[in-house]
Amino acid sequence: MDRRSFMKKAGLAGAGVAALAAPAIAQGNQTWRMVTTWPKNFPGLGVGAQRLADRITAASGGRLTIQVYAAGELVPPLQSLDAVIDGSAEMSHGAAYYWQNKSAGLSFFTGVPYGMTSRELTAWVRHLGGQEIWDEIYDQFGVQGFLSGDTGTQAGGWFRDELTGVDSIKGIRFRTPGLGGRVWEKLGATVTNMAAGEIFQALQSGTLDAAEFVGPYNDLALGFYQVAKNYYFPSFVEPGLATELVVNKAKYQELPQDLQALIKDVCQAEYDQVASDFQANDPRALKTLIDEHGVKVQQFPDDILEAGAKASAEILAELRDSGDELTKKTTESFISALEIVRQKTEGTDSRFIAAREKYFKL
Repeated sequence: MDRRSFMKKAGLAGAGVAALAAPAIAQGNQTWRMVTTWPKNFPGLGVGAQRLADRITAASGGRLTIQVYAAGELVPPLQSLDAVIDGSAEMSHGAAYYWQNKSAGLSFFTGVPYGMTSRELTAWVRHLGGQEIWDEIYDQFGVQGFLSGDTGTQAGGWFRDELTGVDSIKGIRFRTPGLGGRVWEKLGATVTNMAAGEIFQALQSGTLDAAEFVGPYNDLALGFYQVAKNYYFPSFVEPGLATELVVNKAKYQELPQDLQALIKDVCQAEYDQVASDFQANDPRALKTLIDEHGVKVQQFPDDILEAGAKASAEILAELRDSGDELTKKTTESFISALEIVRQKTEGTDSRFIAAREKYFKL
């Protein structure tokens, strides 16, 4: 799918398209509004948000109907969380690191440079205290967060020019969010964040020299290959990105217990469903990018990888020494959990993958 046909199908609207009525409540049934940071029908992420909403609606027998608004249909994409906080919507679907200006600790629940893979992240959140800390952070804003999707390890990004080493990064204008953005800043890039639907135009106009979003499945639809041909793998700043569903906590707690459990369970199911969607479709999209669009798959030079690791360690140390107690607590919990979960990933999983790659041919 090329960018033009995708964006046409997406039907993106400007912010504030319509003034919407308050949630409908009739005979015990409710309609909640979900605003998202994703374009309409966006592969993996936007589709996942819609599927999550449809699952809740169907499983509740219509007692809780979720109406989805894509990026810009009700509020600008990067104001989705604010819409839940101020009551303009009951739910938002996005990525926690988009809101790091509210609390630096939120970035840990999306992706950390050289940090946890998606499977490791779920272990921390579900079993090693991560959810409880996440709840503490979001309690300040009257909302509740749930993991809702998983892209796996992402692509490193699209660059107009080939990267030859750390020196070639200096001055590059790069779209990349979260703690990863802070790493690239330490390496010399000028970093900005923008929503998915805005990136292509910024690349095309020359406002950006490079951009990363997720990976081949999304990037093919967004059309980045039309502007930049150097596609770097893998990302070292987003090893396992998680999306989130955020709900108004007071309204969530007012729901019957079965509906509260339903929202939680559907989010967990969708986390896994989105992961399998990307696992199946990223390789096929990458083949299209290479075979049909002449994209050059590149790997980051070793000195960039090494400098990125050093910068990431420095940032985590800064956050651990932060004067903000919740940020410090989040960082310490993350580091402690990483030391546990990486033992299996590096000692078992990665060794199997290396052996399979070397010896198993079909």
